[in-house]
Amino acid sequence: MGNNDAVSKHGNWIGRNERASDYLTPALMAKFKSVLPCDGTDAADEVPPGIQWCLAPIAEPAERLGEDGHPALGTHLPPLPYERRMWAGGALSFDKKPFAPGQEIERSSTIRGIEEKTGRSGSLAFVTLEHAYSANGEIILREEQTLVYRNPHISSMQLPKPASKLAETGTRIFTLTTDPVLLFRYSALTFNGHRIHYDDPYARDIEGYPGLVVHGPLLATILANLALKELEILARFKFRSHSPAIVGEPLEFYLDNGSEYIKLEIATGKGRLIMTAFAS
Repeated sequence: MGNNDAVSKHGNWIGRNERASDYLTPALMAKFKSVLPCDGTDAADEVPPGIQWCLAPIAEPAERLGEDGHPALGTHLPPLPYERRMWAGGALSFDKKPFAPGQEIERSSTIRGIEEKTGRSGSLAFVTLEHAYSANGEIILREEQTLVYRNPHISSMQLPKPASKLAETGTRIFTLTTDPVLLFRYSALTFNGHRIHYDDPYARDIEGYPGLVVHGPLLATILANLALKELEILARFKFRSHSPAIVGEPLEFYLDNGSEYIKLEIATGKGRLIMTAFAS
């Protein structure tokens, strides 16, 4: 199905907007910093990038959740004929006024695009969302989020094996081996019910992963904070997932400092590329 067909089929969802608000409390910030393996901030009251994914999460009662633990399709996102959801990537644009503890933050989320494709792994659907985070009526952060939907795998998944380039040319600046406690605490902070992050039998037997899957936003948050340490001010950050990271895999974080932007990568110890990012 081409993009025009997808738009005509799900056209009533394009442009759909929802709003929610939350308070950026000192308690939330303390919890976030305690979970974050790499904090790019220096001052105690400075808010690290990535905390927006802890604010104003969608909260649905259990009877309105799908088998995977997400809100059922057709409630906040279009009723696509796919059962598995992953975060494919995103782009962040920060305003000059940063988040501050104590603020009431409003999230405005709009569905901007729905595109169905056929790839090597079968039919896929990409949903593009636009989020704007505001305080006191002024936008602090704009975000573009891309979700990918696919049908379930019948047997164990073969992980894609793209190779890291920065593992050969960049500088390794950070190494992390994740564990189930980190994943559980991050799921709790973001109110993320996706079972691939904490339910090992489900992740293996139903979705076909080799084990628990590390959250894409958690990895992007670490990269954004590493970029902030390097740049001191973070204006734009764009990331893309290439392959899922499985809990317990040693992850290596690489950086290449260019003239206009810095490039970052996450790869496993065996060189399998997990995520790329660009920051300026």
